Amino acid sequence: MSEIFKQIVDTVKTKASLKQEIYRNTLTTFETFKSEAKKLIEDLSQEKELFDRDVLLEYSEKGAFEFQLKIGGDVILFVMHTNVFDFDPSNSLKQTVYVKEEPNRSFCGNINIYNFLADSFKYNRYDDLGYLIGRIFVNKENHFFLEGKRQLNFIHNNFAEDSIEQADIREVISHAILYSMGFDLYAPPYRHVQEISVAQWLQEATGMRIKTAKRLGFKFGTEQDELS
Repeated sequence: MSEIFKQIVDTVKTKASLKQEIYRNTLTTFETFKSEAKKLIEDLSQEKELFDRDVLLEYSEKGAFEFQLKIGGDVILFVMHTNVFDFDPSNSLKQTVYVKEEPNRSFCGNINIYNFLADSFKYNRYDDLGYLIGRIFVNKENHFFLEGKRQLNFIHNNFAEDSIEQADIREVISHAILYSMGFDLYAPPYRHVQEISVAQWLQEATGMRIKTAKRLGFKFGTEQDELS
C-alpha cells in the first residue's frame, strides 16, 4: 500500500465518516423539528375559537429537508442543508477550549429558518423577499448553537454545554414564530417605489405586481431594533 493511498484511506476513515455522523445527527434533529412544529400547530388549533376564522394555522412538508408553518400572514420555512460545514479560522468558536481540545467538534450540520409573507406564495409574487431569521448548527456530539434575530440570538449559544433536546427545539420554533409575527410589514420609502417599467408591470399575470417585503427599501441587516 503506497503512502498516498494510506493517506486517502485515513482521510476517508476520519473526515468522510465524521461528516456522515454529523449528517445523521442533523437529520435526526430535523425530524424532531418537524414533529415539534406539527404538535405546536395542533396545539394552536385547539385555541382556534380565540382567533379570527380566516387566520391560517398550517403545517406542511416540502420533502425530506424542508417544512413550513403558515400562521396568519406569515410563512416560516425550516430548511436542512445536506452538507456539513466548518467555520473560518477567525471565528470565535474556533478559539473555545471545547473546539481546541477536539478540532473536529467545529464541523456542523445546518438548519436555516426563513420568514416570508404568506401572500408571496399565494399570489406567486416571485420577486418578493424573505429573510433568514435564524440558523442552527449541530455537531457530532449533538452539541448545538443558534444564531439569529432578537431572542434567537441570545438563547442556546453555549456550544460547549448545550446538547440539543426536544424542549430546546420547541423553544426555537416558538421564538421563530414570535419573531416572525412581530416583524411587521413596513410601507417602503417613497423613493424606492416611485418608478416602475411597463415590462415589470406586464410580466406577471396576477394583479399583485409590486415587489413586497417586510423591510423593502430598508437595511434589514443593520436595523438595531431588529438585532436587539
